[in-house]
Amino acid sequence: MAEHDRPGSPGDGGASASGRTVTVGLVADPGMADRIAERVAADLPDTLSAEVDDTVSWRVETDCEELTLNDQGNIPIRKIAHRMMAERRWDYLVALTDLPRHIETHPVLSSFSTAHRTALISLPAAGGLWPRRHVRQAVVYFLGEAAAALGAKEPSGVAREPRSPVTLASPIHRLPVAKKDMEHHDTYTALIGVRGKARMLFGMVRGNRPWRLIPSLSSALAAATATAAFGVFYGSIWAIADALSPLRLALISAFALTAMTVWLIAYNDLWERPSEQSAQKESVLYNTVTIVTVVFGVVCMYALLFTATLIGVLIVIDPQLLQSELGHPVGITDYGAIAWLASSMGTVAGALGSTFESEEAVRTAAYSKRELERRARFSESSDAQS
Repeated sequence: MAEHDRPGSPGDGGASASGRTVTVGLVADPGMADRIAERVAADLPDTLSAEVDDTVSWRVETDCEELTLNDQGNIPIRKIAHRMMAERRWDYLVALTDLPRHIETHPVLSSFSTAHRTALISLPAAGGLWPRRHVRQAVVYFLGEAAAALGAKEPSGVAREPRSPVTLASPIHRLPVAKKDMEHHDTYTALIGVRGKARMLFGMVRGNRPWRLIPSLSSALAAATATAAFGVFYGSIWAIADALSPLRLALISAFALTAMTVWLIAYNDLWERPSEQSAQKESVLYNTVTIVTVVFGVVCMYALLFTATLIGVLIVIDPQLLQSELGHPVGITDYGAIAWLASSMGTVAGALGSTFESEEAVRTAAYSKRELERRARFSESSDAQS
């Protein structure tokens, strides 16, 4: 468990204006959420002093613990907070999870209760870019609201509720929530509009870590490399690559990437088909995340294959031999065109090679732990209804 004090706090030999220390506990799921919590905690005391209350000393402690789900698929934050705040003597508890959360159709960034001094922040809603900054802002917003509710000084520099339903500055809105939709909190901040949904989408893709697909597709990569090598050694492929325009080569690449993406999704049954109409809108988001995740992984594999093929072309093909075969002076662009076409050919072959990978291995590589849990629940629910 890591501890972070504001400079000048009792822990550093100094003292605050009131001599009081406020301890904030950050509890995070293992993995990316825990890493972000550690980074946020490093400078959070100074931020809280500047933006919430500088009359107290802020102490931030972090702990990594898997936030298990209850039978309804929710995190029982009240139960977790009651236990941990009593054990650690924390004044506030903020939980950071990589579980995507929604209120109706709106992605939830955070929910909190100032009365119970607890907050739950969903990492996917923090987006794919600058998630640490968005998480820090959510923590500061909660603690600012809590300080104001407890009669502390008015928070300065903390996010305020937007004046209109839609703002260009931020997709984050404070949502009024019906009591029946509340879990254990009374205040929710959610992502609104196209920008908000896009931020949630790329946050979920980032959580899936699509680059992990590459080592999990070893059979596909082996088949792709073998086929690409065919293009390195045969003069007919050189001539075809030389005759094709950059636009046509790009179209061939797009076809190859699309073919492998569709094959991976279809063959490994990654596409959700909800039977209930109420779940169809939500499945659009999850299927879009699947497409973007797989496309990103396939593009990474393609880039790796192209780099290896280009190096092979430069080593194997003598410039004079290539010039004799093509009938004109050659340069790096000619070598690049050969590697480009050979990589596209290899990618199509790699799609077939991916059939040797187990469905479980592909799913594990394509999805985060939370997404795997959600898909398992979805599968169980579908089986129960059929």
